Amino acid sequence: MTAPVDFIGIGLGPFNLGLACLTEPIAELNGVFLESKPDFEWHSGMFLEGAHLQTPFLSDLVTLADPTSPYSFLNYLKESGRLYSFYIRENFYPLRTEYNDYCRWAAAKLTGVRFGTTVTQVTYDDADGLYVVRTEGGATYRAPRLVLGTGTPPHIPEACRDLGGDAIHNSRYLHHKAELQRKDSITLVGSGQSAAEIYHDLLGEIDVHGYRLNWVTRSPRFFPLEYTKLTLEMTSPEYVDYFHALPEETRYRLETQQKGLFKGIDGDLINEIFDLLYQKNLAGPVPTRLLTNSALTSARHENGTYTLGLRQEEQGKDFELRTDGLILATGYRYETPAFLEPVRDRLRWDSRGRFDMARNYSVDTTGRGVFVQNAGVHTHSITSPDLGMGAYRNAYIIGELLGTEYYPVEKTIAFQEFAA
Repeated sequence: MTAPVDFIGIGLGPFNLGLACLTEPIAELNGVFLESKPDFEWHSGMFLEGAHLQTPFLSDLVTLADPTSPYSFLNYLKESGRLYSFYIRENFYPLRTEYNDYCRWAAAKLTGVRFGTTVTQVTYDDADGLYVVRTEGGATYRAPRLVLGTGTPPHIPEACRDLGGDAIHNSRYLHHKAELQRKDSITLVGSGQSAAEIYHDLLGEIDVHGYRLNWVTRSPRFFPLEYTKLTLEMTSPEYVDYFHALPEETRYRLETQQKGLFKGIDGDLINEIFDLLYQKNLAGPVPTRLLTNSALTSARHENGTYTLGLRQEEQGKDFELRTDGLILATGYRYETPAFLEPVRDRLRWDSRGRFDMARNYSVDTTGRGVFVQNAGVHTHSITSPDLGMGAYRNAYIIGELLGTEYYPVEKTIAFQEFAA
């Protein structure tokens, strides 16, 4: 059993990695981060050529909390010998592969990260006032505080669970692209950025491989990501304060309404898809269909073919679509880790069985023991998954861990007023 530390981070996605970078130079904080994967990996199945972040490089692991940090994206570029190239490129949006490489670069510099360490159980020692974290390898870690950064696993629609066959979630797209392109038909279900990137990628090679390509979405249209500046003010401390103070039912209603603010498609990509369709159509009809307002209601797999039951929601009509390949670009949803079950009674839950997350990102009954990254769209709005708010949230959590502000946290940045 290792000696107690000040806090334990469980999971190492970008948000907890940012916390690790920001706490590394703080002598008063001794933390350890446990990650089951053997190394840092962030959506490697979606490293399509040219794919980039939807947030600027300033939304890196540390800059918006500490612009002087050695773990900044700009310092990564400098050490990699690419700072001038990035400057000449004149594009604020890092490539997705580049961002992943940056995170791996940062993780390799940290002393408190333990890769290949799978957490199996968390209990609480009342006598010592410590959480006890047990791992698959038999190691045990103890700390008075936890920061959960286990991320959001791929979401599979109810109709497609236990479906059989070789259907894939978009998170594994590149690993299976070649075998998909050997099929006579491919259907993509979903309407966000990942779906659009995959459709554009497959459409570009449709005449090379000769498959039929379908894109199905429940949404009434292919919504662009709203990225206007006054809308971006909703990723502000003031809006978090406003949203968190709303009644629970109002917050849940807004969670549904605001999906287009962080799950839409890059507008330039939508235009590129249209232009590619136009270009390919010059040689004759393109074997592709784009179906909107079409909700997936059922699915079955027989003899290598999927039959999808769809409902055109505006017309109220049911129809079927058959396909050989199936890609589910159906997003990610937070699932409470099973290892928390022994301390469930120490955590706060709302009426729908989700974390009742306090304004300071804590979910335990004391309000200062267990903090959570990226599981609070229903409590903290669109700021929860936003990379640009990761450094702000971590600066806030660090203040809670220390009991005093270490990295100055902005209180007011918006021109508009959200409350009456």
